[in-house]
Parts: sequence; C-alpha cells; structure tokens
Amino acid sequence: MSFSIGIVGLSNVGKSTLFKALTKKQVDASNYPFCTIDPNVGVVAVPDERLEKLAIMSKSEKIVPTTIEFVDIAGLVKDAHKGEGLGNQFLANIREVDAILEVVRQFEDKNVTHVAGKVDPQSDKETIDLELIFADMQTLEKRLAKVSRDAKGDNKEAREALPILEKLKTGFESGKPAREIVTEEKEKLLIKDLNLLTIKPIIYVLNVDEDKILQETDFITISAKIESELAELSPQEAESFLKELSLDSSGLDKIIKKSYEILDLITFITTGPMETKAWTIKKGAKAPQAAGVIHTDFEKGFIRAEIINWMDLLDCGSETIAKEKGLIRLEGKEYVMQDGDVAHFRFSK
Repeated sequence: MSFSIGIVGLSNVGKSTLFKALTKKQVDASNYPFCTIDPNVGVVAVPDERLEKLAIMSKSEKIVPTTIEFVDIAGLVKDAHKGEGLGNQFLANIREVDAILEVVRQFEDKNVTHVAGKVDPQSDKETIDLELIFADMQTLEKRLAKVSRDAKGDNKEAREALPILEKLKTGFESGKPAREIVTEEKEKLLIKDLNLLTIKPIIYVLNVDEDKILQETDFITISAKIESELAELSPQEAESFLKELSLDSSGLDKIIKKSYEILDLITFITTGPMETKAWTIKKGAKAPQAAGVIHTDFEKGFIRAEIINWMDLLDCGSETIAKEKGLIRLEGKEYVMQDGDVAHFRFSK
C-alpha cells in the first residue's frame, strides 16, 4: 500500500533542498521490487523505534519499515491556475498525490531572491492556497453547470449532489479550502470523483534560519540547511548534532511522522527470525483487510488473527511466554486493527 506526499512551494523557498535531504533517507529500493523510482520521487522510511526493539527480541535477520513517497512538484507561480509557469502540469502533479506538504519561507538570504521581493511567510501561504482554490473553482463550475441541469429532471444523484456543490462554491468564494467546507464522509463520497486539490490533507512547513529553529509556530518549523547537514551524518553523529541544537528529533522525522498521521494511517507489525516488518493500513481497517496487505490470499482465506500489543510482547520477551500468559488473543473478521498490533494471520489455502 503506497501513499504519496507532494512537496509544493514558490520558487526559492528551500523546497528542493528539503526534498534532497529527504531522499538521503531513501530506503533501499531492492526491498520494493515493484517500485520504479523517478528522479523527483523519494521513497522514505517512516521512523519507528518499535521495529528495532522487536527485531532484537526476535533475532530478526532484517528490519523492513513502512514507507511514504515524497514527490518534488515544481512550477508553482502566481496565476498557475491560468496556465502561468508550468500551470497545468503543476496542478496535474498535485492531483496524483494523496496529501500536500507546503513549504513557506522565513529564512533571510541576500543571495537567494524571493519571487515577491520580500520574505513574508503568510503571503506565500495565501498565494499557494488561493491558486489551489482557484483551480478547484474551475473544476467545480464545470460540474455545477451539468448537475444543475440534471437536477431539474428526474436525476436523484444530481439533486443530492447539487446542495453540496453549491456549498463548495460559496466556500471557495470566501477563500476556504474544500477540506474545511465538506467535512462529512457521505458528502466527501459524493464529490470524490472531482478530485479536488484542496480536499487533500495538508502540512505547512516553515523554512527558517538556523538560529530560529526553536521558535513556537503553528507550522512544522525546520531549517532546510540544518536538515541537509544532518542527512550527511551517520546516525550517531546526527544524534549528537541534534543534542547540541537542543532538538529531540530532526525536522524531517517530524515531517515523515506527521505525513503518516494526516493520511489517517496506522502500522501493524509482523516479527520473526527472518524479518521484523511494519505494514501500512488505514485507521479502521479490519483484520482481513490487514491480512490482505501482506497477500491477497490471506484476505480471501482469512480464518482468524493472533494479536498482541507490541509492548506487551516486548515485556514478555518472547511469543512463547506471551502465549503462556494468555496475552495473545484470537480475533475474527470484525476485529478493528490497532496501531502497534503485532499480528499473525491464519488462513485457508
């Protein structure tokens, strides 16, 4: 199950620097034989300290983390929705990703000219957000014209969709993104095929000077320069450098974890002598669906799942002791998977 985050921003905000630092953390593609990695795509491991601990317990030969794709989307300028810059290509690239990471600039550098002539993070944010809203408005107006005509006849679906589309139009006109206008799942399903840009989850990242990294802000605050330096260090050196900066984790790790969260994803784990592996599923997925992520045959022939919380298993020290203590549960088809479940699936062939 693959998920992608599109990195967007105006020119000279540090977007490409951030992407290059991210791709330094790229996972070994040999673990993902069906993944073709383009130059502007980085497949990045989601940090998860649980895996190493379980791997030590299980004496696993290897650790396989769950991953997210980051896509470096170039070409945003003011009036992109009218075709300025890379215009349509830029918007088409955003439509293909699952969520958006928007980089805005606060750092000062006389050698790096800001496209607007001055550093103003809030103005950058508004420019990007409005471009996406304008593009969505164009998409909406085409659909609204058709649905309005159909709703006058005996078209039940059109009559059901019309008030939602009208609500979207009003919201767009007041500068709101679709994610703030349409919040009910039923309504989201009715407009899903519009593939609106502003319905996608979004993360705002503020790229700051090195001495401003600890400031309080509503954005995820990073210094792309510091992140680039960290990406060149060994894990031990990076840890020491972070301590010197009074940081508990890198900005990139925060971005990766936040990306995972906004996509409403959770992790379940399988562990044994061969490997300890993290698997990505949507929050609310049931046991057969989780089994299907490993192999479609597991879902088709699902019988039951053996489930234990990762910490309970670690505290026991082995699966054998966990079974003796009755901590490994047998769950059926209706079991809703929880983040941190360690699972073993039973299935019929």
